[in-house]
This record gives sequence, C-alpha cells and structure tokens, in this order.
Amino acid sequence: MWLVLAGPLVWLANAWRTEELIYGELIHATGELSARLLILTMAITPLRLMFPAAGWPKWLLHQRRYFGVAAFVYAMMHTVIYVERKQGLELILKEASEFSMWSGWVALIVFIALAVTSNDASVRRLKRSWKKLHRWVYPAAILVFVHWVFIAFSFVPGLIHLSILVLLETYRVWKSKKIKANGD
Repeated sequence: MWLVLAGPLVWLANAWRTEELIYGELIHATGELSARLLILTMAITPLRLMFPAAGWPKWLLHQRRYFGVAAFVYAMMHTVIYVERKQGLELILKEASEFSMWSGWVALIVFIALAVTSNDASVRRLKRSWKKLHRWVYPAAILVFVHWVFIAFSFVPGLIHLSILVLLETYRVWKSKKIKANGD
C-alpha cells in the first residue's frame, strides 16, 4: 500500500526537482491530493455504514491509517514547497495572519498531532484519549477546505470536495443515530 501511495509523491518530487511543474501547479497538486486522501480516510466509516455486507469497505478500514498518514505526508510536501518558495520567516508570518493561510496552518498543526499518534504504541498508551484526539480530524478537515476555498483561484473544486465530505459525514451521523435508536 505504501508503494501505491508513494507513487505520486515520487513523481511530484521529481517534477519539482526537474522544474517540470511550476510552483502553482505543484502547490495545487500536493494540496489537492492531500485533501482527497483526507476525504477517502474520513469516508471509510460512512461507506461501511452504506455497504455493511460488502468486503471492500472492510478492506478500506484496514488501510485507513495508511491513507491518513499519506494525506499528512502530502500536506507536509505542500507546506515544504510553500516555505521554500517564500524563503523567509518574515513573509511567512505576514501571510499566516491572513484567514486563508492561518486556517491551513492550524489544520497542519492538528494533522501533525494525528500523524505522530497514528501508530499502535500511541493507541495503547493513550487508550480512550486516542479516539478523542483523532476526532480532531473533523475540525481540521473543515479548516483544510476553508483554506482551499479561500486560497484557490477557483473556489468551486474546493466546495465540491467539501460537499462530498459533508454528505458522507451527514449520512454517517444520521445512520449512527438510527442504529443507536433501534438498538442494533
């Protein structure tokens, strides 16, 4: 699974190194890939609820940690490209005060905490707190899409992706409440 998820990373890193992609293309590609992997990661539970008898949602569940960590890796690549382009803390801090940018920075801070604790040792050590910590993915995801919508030249793709996530999460909440109410 890691090889499949690393494929675009290798291609993008090489395209960056050889200047095959310009800054705008690369920053967009890494951010969008990170957001799509985030959606996939968060969509697994709603998909399991939609298709309880199917085997593929169970397979996705077993891969969820890989997808989440890969989303973080692409977000880090996105950040590294940005920081390298700005070449100075002063400009980065100035831009960080803009809503479109601080939303991305706060999301990244949350993702760092989630990525660092996405291992079996952290699950054992944090016990119930691990699940509480990892629920921070929801506000972080909102911040990711706020960042995307406000920073992009066209906000429509960000809104489409956000809408997909909102629909899936709405279904998850509705189905979970229905199951709880029925005592299933």
